[in-house]
Amino acid sequence: METDALPLPATTVCVTGASGFIGSWLVMRLLQRGYIVHATVRDPENRHKVKHLLELPRADTNLTLWKADMTVEGSFDEAIHGCEGVFHVATPMDFESKDPENEVIKPTIEGFLSLIRSCTKAKTVKRIVFTSSAGTVNVEEHQKSVYDETDNSDLDFIYSKKMTGWMYFASKILAEKVAWEAAKENNIVFISIIPTLVVGPFIMPTFPPSLITALSPITGNEPHYSIIDQCQYVHLGDLCEAHIFLYEYPNAEGRYICSSHDATIYDVAKMIRDKWPEYDIPTEFEDIEKDIPVVSFSSKKLIGMGFTFKYTLEDMYTGAIETCREKGLLPHSTKNQANREKKKLHLNSKKFHGHDQEELPAIGKEKHSNGQVNRVLSDISENHTNGRV
Repeated sequence: METDALPLPATTVCVTGASGFIGSWLVMRLLQRGYIVHATVRDPENRHKVKHLLELPRADTNLTLWKADMTVEGSFDEAIHGCEGVFHVATPMDFESKDPENEVIKPTIEGFLSLIRSCTKAKTVKRIVFTSSAGTVNVEEHQKSVYDETDNSDLDFIYSKKMTGWMYFASKILAEKVAWEAAKENNIVFISIIPTLVVGPFIMPTFPPSLITALSPITGNEPHYSIIDQCQYVHLGDLCEAHIFLYEYPNAEGRYICSSHDATIYDVAKMIRDKWPEYDIPTEFEDIEKDIPVVSFSSKKLIGMGFTFKYTLEDMYTGAIETCREKGLLPHSTKNQANREKKKLHLNSKKFHGHDQEELPAIGKEKHSNGQVNRVLSDISENHTNGRV
């Protein structure tokens, strides 16, 4: 792990949703920079879910864990007390909710407002960096070829279609809007980072949900193919560096897309076949045309400030595959493997619910009779979310 120069004097920041895919890597990078980190989790006493945080370099001197829950008013008061900045990665989710307005959307909004009230009480918080979602940008009936920070998903379309994960999109869109206003009223700088599909190495103990999608050509998880037919990617390391870069950048404010690569599923499949020939990768994907156009998310605004993306698409997949192998989450080969055995790598049909960090696939497409209706956030198995706190 790299060790960067320590900021002087040490700055205290809070990271919500700290145990997950994005949150834990961000905590690691902040500790390396010499920050003092207040990491919020739902159950600090659950050793299995927080062990990877406690074992990080400098955790013994610069990291403390705090119990917090977005559904409880004032829950973040203690964790945020004395902090100059907050990295808000956590988000409520429940894709099986029978009352999404009251069980997902309102709690997301109120939870974020509650966090801002905690920031206001602390009287020390200068900046909030919010991990948003590509779902706030391009959920609309007709896809454009390029999206940037001026684009916004169509709430009317989302409510009318109610596609998979619609309540998640709506909650992120509405929470971002109200939080922006609340932060301005309290003289807190608000920065929203919009990541695309996040891929790379990781330190959490379980299979990160976004990698379930990214590695679907290897596992043969066919329902996820349509999510990455036209996809945009960012390395986990680059994403976390962007969080810190924008936090430290004096004039940063507003929305920033963080996406370094665009690729179709055929591009990804060819790369995996060439780099990892031990995996049996499809050459054809049903209902996905080979000449499908690329849809791009522009990071021009972020790059224009001096940020540099470090990793290639191959780096992303190398980190993800190697880490999954090391943790026993992915076989070293699928060649000559019976189809029924390969299918065991698939997730159960249960949908993910919890309230933690944003780490899910950003957006894909669902084939409907009208041709181009956005979809995303495929089913996520409970047995792959045990590491989320």
